[in-house]
Amino acid sequence: MTFSHSTVAAAAGALLLLSGVSAFAADPVHVRGTVASVDGAKVTIKTREGKDVTLTLGDNWKVAGVVKASLADIKQGTFIGTANTVGPDGAKALEVVVFPDAMRGTGEGDYGWDLKPNSQMTNATVSNPVQGVDGQTVTLSYKGGEKKVTIPPNVPIVTIVGATAADVKPGAAVFMAAAPGTAPDTFDKGFMAVGKDGIVPPM
Repeated sequence: MTFSHSTVAAAAGALLLLSGVSAFAADPVHVRGTVASVDGAKVTIKTREGKDVTLTLGDNWKVAGVVKASLADIKQGTFIGTANTVGPDGAKALEVVVFPDAMRGTGEGDYGWDLKPNSQMTNATVSNPVQGVDGQTVTLSYKGGEKKVTIPPNVPIVTIVGATAADVKPGAAVFMAAAPGTAPDTFDKGFMAVGKDGIVPPM
C-alpha cells in the first residue's frame, strides 16, 4: 500500500494528536462514537456514552481513514501503536494500529490512554515477534524503554489511509482527538479517524 506525501503528512499530524502531543493549550479530548447526522459542514456524533456532540468540519480538522489490517502485517521492524492493559500475565493488546513506514516514530513511547480504565498506549518498533498459543507476543522497543505485549487472536488490527470530509457520513464509526469549543459538547479543531468498509476505529 502506498501513501501520497499529503496523506502521510496529514496522518502524521493526526497521530501527534492521537498521542496527546499537539498544539492545543490542553490535552485533546478523545471522543468515540458514530456519525448521527451531517448538515453541510456541521456534524453531529452520538458518543459511546450516548451524548450528542457537534462540530463544524473545516480547515481546523484533519480526517484520516481506518481500514482493516491483520496479524500478518506485524513483523520485525514494523512500527505499531497498541492500546494495552497490564495484568498478572503481562501486557495484552486491546487494539493495534499498523503505521506506514513513512510515519515511523510518530507518538513514540508508552503513556496513559483512556480506551479502558488503566490502559496504556505503546507506540514502538516490533523488535521480536514470537507466535504463541494465545496469540503473538511482540517485544516493542521505543526511546528509553521496551515492553512485551501479547496480541490475542480476536484483537482488532487496523491501519490508517487517506480520507476526506466526504467519508464522514451518517452511520460511520469515528474516533476523535479534539479541542473543546466555547459551547458545551462542541469542538473547534482536531483529528477524526473514520472507519471505512464498516470498520470501527478501535483506538
